[in-house]
Order: sequence, then structure tokens, then C-alpha cells
Amino acid sequence: MSTSQGAEGTESAVSPVAPARDGRRSAAAARRRERERDILAATRALFDERGVRDAQIEDIAQAVGINRAIVYRHFTGKEELFALTVVGYLDELRGLLEEAAQVDGARARLAAVVTAFVDYGTTHPAFVDCAQTLMRRTGPELLDEISESALFRLGRAITGCLSILSRTLEEGVASGDFSVTDPTLLANTLYASGLGALQLARVGILVKEVAPGVPTVGEVSPDQVRDYLVASALALATHPG
Repeated sequence: MSTSQGAEGTESAVSPVAPARDGRRSAAAARRRERERDILAATRALFDERGVRDAQIEDIAQAVGINRAIVYRHFTGKEELFALTVVGYLDELRGLLEEAAQVDGARARLAAVVTAFVDYGTTHPAFVDCAQTLMRRTGPELLDEISESALFRLGRAITGCLSILSRTLEEGVASGDFSVTDPTLLANTLYASGLGALQLARVGILVKEVAPGVPTVGEVSPDQVRDYLVASALALATHPG
């Protein structure tokens, strides 16, 4: 047999193997992605049903029909599940913010965007819990608890929402309706303070002083919180500082 014939024979024998191997890898990757989607969907469902604190890894695994060890093969832990579940919420929220940002007029547009944010948070309290839990972590802590790829997806989802708010502020500055030195900083501040106010709306209780040293509680409704956040956003955008 000549050298060329040997090479051809080797090629004909080997070439079918590579596509088969690639096919198996592709199928395995597809199964892995599907399993991850199932786990995240179960996490989201349990968060919405029970709240963040009462949803355990064992419950998530049982909902998918797997054991908890398999969950840890796909995710570094509960913090990463928090992060990627928040990504799902934020993706939904971004669509609502984009729709709200179509309103004409800078002030009306900002009010619509803030209203959409508050209404979504009121309807999805688990989103608020997850987002606040992650915000209590420092950057180094998040890097220790969450993979870089998951952290990137979370950052992209957050900026996807914040960019709509920043753009709304920038357009208001361009039209002369707003006076904002740093739209990005204000957008981040509104997001963070909005999460805190949404927690207040869920609790529904205000603490106040009726006399020196004498505390009491009052009620606050989600509508009141929403109106306050809209008014605050407009005031900060119009008269910063």
C-alpha cells in the first residue's frame, strides 16, 4: 500500500468519528442547558410561591425530579441560583420599561418608567427579595459565590434595565426638562432606593413619633409608595442636589 493510500485509508476510517463525537458533545450540551433551564424555572416558581427564604435546594431539586447533588453540578450554590433567577425577572422588567419609555414628554416618560418598575416589584415580591439579597453582598463576596459567567449575565441584565432609565434621564436633559449632572448615578440611585421602598410597600407599615420618645405605626399602601417614588424621581431629575 502506498503512503497516499495509507493516508486516505486513515482519513476514511477517522473522519466519521469526529462528527459523531461532536454530535454527542452537542447533544450533551443541549441536555445540560435544558436541565439548567428546568432548575431555574423551578427556582422561580418556588420563589414566587413561597418566597426566597422558604425555597431550599432540596425543594428545587425535588420539583425538577433530581437530587440536590445534580443542582450543584450546574450551579455553584443558592447565591448563583438567586443571581440567575434575578436575571429572568430583570429580562421581563426590561420589556416593561422599554414599553413605558415610549411615552411622549420627558416628565411623563420618567413617570411611566418608574411606575412600571414599582408595579412589577409589587407584583413580584420575590424579585425584590432576590435583588436585595444580592445587593447586600460585596463585589469580592459575589465573585467567591457566583461564577464569572453568571455574574456577567446578572450585570448585563441589570444594565439592560438601568440603561433605559439612564436614557430617559439623558433625553430629558437634552430637551431641557431635566438638570442631571450624572444620569448613570441617578439611575442607579433610583433603582436601589426603589427596591427599598418596594419592601416598605409590601410591609405596609410606617413608623413615626406621635410625641417625643413615643413611637407608633401607621399604614402605607403600594399606591402611596409608587406615587412617592415617581414624585421623588421627578424632583431629583428636575432639581438635583
